[in-house]
Amino acid sequence: MATAKKRIAVMISGRGSNMKALHEAASAPDYPAKIMLAISNKPNAAGLAYAKSQNIPAIAIDGRDFANRTAHEQAIHKVLVEHNIELICLAGYMRILGEEFVGRWPGKILNIHPSLLPKYPGLNTHQRALDAGDKMHGCTVHIVTGELDAGPVVRQSEVPVLANDDVDTLTARVLEAEHKLYPEALALAARGD
Repeated sequence: MATAKKRIAVMISGRGSNMKALHEAASAPDYPAKIMLAISNKPNAAGLAYAKSQNIPAIAIDGRDFANRTAHEQAIHKVLVEHNIELICLAGYMRILGEEFVGRWPGKILNIHPSLLPKYPGLNTHQRALDAGDKMHGCTVHIVTGELDAGPVVRQSEVPVLANDDVDTLTARVLEAEHKLYPEALALAARGD
């Protein structure tokens, strides 16, 4: 008997390129997860149109429509529960989640971050790697905790920093690595590995 696929929500703020990579991987019959919901805090996020084109329910929950972060995150939590979501993948979701929300989903939220954590948490990771003269850079999938970009690492992927790199070329190389790494890491999490 086939094991039921884990029900995944992807939270985005932009074009959703990592969501697309996850969805393409999840379309394989033996992949242990299925994308069941896309949520964006930005109503005009291009990734919502992609989700709809793939028959994935796509919902915008704009933080500006709520009195505070707690109320916004309660609305997100309600939608996640209504869709029977088991795991959440943050894929370019550009808001920091509050501890109360994270506490409701312990060990159930994954994030992809464009650096080799614990190096360069937060923003502008590619510029920081270039400024530091790093020879290697990359991306990390980690479990979200109450501390920014500090949760347990699920998987990492390294890319070389080339002598002629600028932010754009390094960003593109890391993004390509992200599109391979995130589906691998989600598969591990969905199987409970």
